[in-house]
Order: sequence, then structure tokens, then C-alpha cells
Amino acid sequence: MAGILSVSRKDLAQRRKKLRQQRQIKIIQAIWRTFAVCGLAGGLLWATIQPMWMLKAPAQIVMRSGNQLLSERTIRSMLVLSYPQSLWRIQPNAIAESLKQQPTIAQATVSRRLFPPGLIIEIQERVPVAIAQTSKQQKTIDCRSNPQSSEQPQNCPRNSSTANKQGKLGLIDANGVWMPLEKYTSLNPTGKLPSLKVIGSPQQYRPYWTQLYQALSQSSVKVTEIDYQDPTNLILKTELGNVHLGVPSNQLPEQIKVLVQMRHLPKKFSPGQIEYIDLKNPDFPSVQVNQKTNIKSQDP
Repeated sequence: MAGILSVSRKDLAQRRKKLRQQRQIKIIQAIWRTFAVCGLAGGLLWATIQPMWMLKAPAQIVMRSGNQLLSERTIRSMLVLSYPQSLWRIQPNAIAESLKQQPTIAQATVSRRLFPPGLIIEIQERVPVAIAQTSKQQKTIDCRSNPQSSEQPQNCPRNSSTANKQGKLGLIDANGVWMPLEKYTSLNPTGKLPSLKVIGSPQQYRPYWTQLYQALSQSSVKVTEIDYQDPTNLILKTELGNVHLGVPSNQLPEQIKVLVQMRHLPKKFSPGQIEYIDLKNPDFPSVQVNQKTNIKSQDP
């Protein structure tokens, strides 16, 4: 019995010793891990505050629109940033939101670039579908050419160099978002402008613009101009002639469908004989004929 007890005491003592050694090793490992983490964090903090992680000029920013790299001048005009500033203090989401507030940009993503330090910006531009003009050319009177005219106003400009004034020009996309022409051309100096033109106040035709444009884009009749200077009568300039649609309504798609069905009109009427096509009521379309043209055509 004494032998068995002595062996058990020795085993217990050795086990206690091993346990103490294991605890000491764990404590040492924990201390080293703490020192390693603190050292790594301190190193990262030291690295982030170094001058190399600074945004010093627009040249450090890469901005792309599709596959096109935008110039430094364009970047300066689109971004409002102070230089220099720490790359880590810049908020990419805030920059992206500010870019999307610009009328020519639909989407934007911004990310930091570490090597070399800078920013990478990807933008998606709005695609214009029509040239927008606020009003047609308005007649003005030249005081020098007709000083005795009864139409001459009291405050007649005496240094007028042109006889017409043109409304403000811009561009609109398929959703009716208006874009300044100069901003679009600065981003796309070689871009082709749309052939469709719309005249009138954007605030007035924007509510139904998307519906109208979708109907026209699916139509086989070519439309070159949309005139909404008269809110009571929307006029389309088409290859068949002028088309009067009246007050814009939910009937616009149906009116365009009826217009497509009237493609045969050039076979029945000679050029210039149609004054306008009346589609105010798409159930009863009519053609207004130019009477003067008819009289002339009957002359021998």
C-alpha cells in the first residue's frame, strides 16, 4: 500500500508541475500576442498618418465614364475637394452622392486606391434622347432698319445685331431629366447629339414625357420635332407632316399607333397638300388639306 501511495503522490506532483508550466506558456503567448497586435496597430496608425497617404492634386484621381478616361480639367469641374487632405478622411459615399446630384450623371461609385494613393471613380452618364429648347425664335425689331415702324417699342434696343432670339438649349434623357448642353459637351466633346428636338417648357411636358418618348421610340413613323409651346395642342413634326394631338393625356400611345396606321397618306396626297393631321380624337382621325395647294394643283 505504501508503494502505491508514493507513486500516486509523485504522479500528482508531476501533473501539477506540467499544469503550472502550461499556464506559464499560455500567459507568455498571450503577452506576446498583445504586444504583436499593439505593434501592428501602431504600425498601421503610423503608416496612415504618413505624408504619402495624402490626396494632393486631381492628378491622383482616375475618373472613368465607360471606357473613357476623363481629363483632369473635367475632374476639377465636377469634384469639390480641398487639397491636400488625408486619403483616410475622404468619404467615398459622400463624393458619390454629390456626383449623382449633377444633371449629367445617373450613377457613380468611388473607391480609395492605396498604391499609388488616390481615388478611382466610375460614373454612368445620362443618355440624351432629345435636344430641348425652351421656346422658339422670337421676332425682334431692328430699330436701325425700320425707325418709323409703328410696331417699334419705346425701349427699342439700338445695338441689336440679330433679328431673332433663341430660347435656352439643353438636353433631356428618356426620363425627362434636363441637362445643360455645355455640361454634356464638356464630358462628351466628340459625342453625337440626338436628332429629335422638343420645344417648350420642360416643367410642363415632363409629367408625360416618358410615356410619349416610349411610344415614339417604338413607332415606325419618323418624328423630328415635338412642339409644346401651346399647352392645349401638342404638335409633332413627322415625315407625314404636322400632327396635332391636342392636350396631352393617357391617349398618347393610342394616338401614335393611329399615326403609324396612316403611313399610306403620302400615296393619296401630293407633297405639301397636307396642312396637318388631326389626331386629337384617335377614334376619328382626320386630315386637314391645304386649300391653296388644291387650287394651284387644279390650274392648267
